[in-house]
Amino acid sequence: MAAFGSVFMPKMALATFENNQWSDASIVASDSIQLHPGAHVLHYSSTCFEGLKAFRHADGSVHVFRMDQNIKRLAQSSRLLSLPAIDEAQVSKMIVDAVAEFATDVPEPPGSMYIRPTHIGTEAAVGKAAAPSATSILYVLLSPVGDYFTGGAKALRLLLDETGMRCAPHMGMIKSGGNYASALGPISKAQAEVQADQILFCPNGDVQETGAANFLLIDGNEIITKGLDSSFLHGVTRSSILTLAADLGMTVTERDLTVTELLERAAKPEVEAVLSGTAAVLTSVGTFIHNDKEYKVGTGEPGPIAQKLRQALNDIQWGKAEDKHNWLTKVC
Repeated sequence: MAAFGSVFMPKMALATFENNQWSDASIVASDSIQLHPGAHVLHYSSTCFEGLKAFRHADGSVHVFRMDQNIKRLAQSSRLLSLPAIDEAQVSKMIVDAVAEFATDVPEPPGSMYIRPTHIGTEAAVGKAAAPSATSILYVLLSPVGDYFTGGAKALRLLLDETGMRCAPHMGMIKSGGNYASALGPISKAQAEVQADQILFCPNGDVQETGAANFLLIDGNEIITKGLDSSFLHGVTRSSILTLAADLGMTVTERDLTVTELLERAAKPEVEAVLSGTAAVLTSVGTFIHNDKEYKVGTGEPGPIAQKLRQALNDIQWGKAEDKHNWLTKVC
C-alpha cells in the first residue's frame, strides 16, 4: 500500500458551526472545503484532531476501536483551544456514517481504516489573535492503511533531550497540529546529527513523550510510564496497553521517571522500552542517545513483552480475542 495516511476516501462527513449552533452533518466530497485566506485556523492555529481506526473482522463485520475515548479527547481539545463545543453524539454518528459509507473499503488485517476527525476555526478575522473563532468546521476524513511495519519492525533510536519540550506545558493534553509542528525542528536536527529516529523529551530530566507518541518502560513484570498531567498527551493506545498489561498480571506504575533512572534500568538485559500510538500501536526502542553517548536498551532489539502486548491489543481489534472492556463499536 501507499505510505501510511497518504490515500483518502473520496467523501467525508462534515458539519459546520455558525450562529451558535451546529448544522446537520452530511457526507460530502473530501475536496469540498473552502477556506477564506483570513480563516482563524490559518493564522492562529485553532485546530485539533483525533486518530482512531476501524477494523474488519473475519465474519466481514466492521468495528471502530475506542471511539468514545477519542471523541471525549476531541471535546477536551476543542474546549482547551476555545473552539466551539462539539456535540459528542453528533461526532459519534459522523464517524459511524463515514465508516459505513466505505465499509467495503476497510482493509483486511493487518490493515485498517484510519479515521481522522478534525475541528478547525473558520472565522475570517485576523484581528482575533486574542479571541476565539466564532465559527468552525468539523469533518471526519478516512484513510485505508496497511501494516505500519510493512518492512518489518525495528528497534528505534531515541535522543534524550533534557533541555526542550514537545510543546508548552499547558498545551500537552491538546491534540493540536501546532504541538506536532513545534517538535519538527528538534526532531529533524536529531535525525541529521545523531541519526535518531525520534526525540524523547525529558525537560529537566523528567521523562515525558516523543514528538508523536507516549513512552513506556517495561522492567520484568512492571510497566512504568509518567502519570497523567497537563504536560503531555493522554494517549488512548497508552491507556489500552496499560489495561491489557494489568489483565496479564503485570504491575502498572504511573509516576515520574528521571533520565538517570531510565538509563540505569535500560542497562538490564530484560528491560524493554516502547512507544505507543494509534498508527503503530507499540514500537520498540533499542538505543538511547544521551550526552553524545549511546546506551543499548536491554538486548537492543524488539522485546517479547512488547510483542505480546501489541498482539493482545491487535487480537481485540481484529475480533480474535474477547472484547472484555467493550472497546469496539460495531458499524456494520
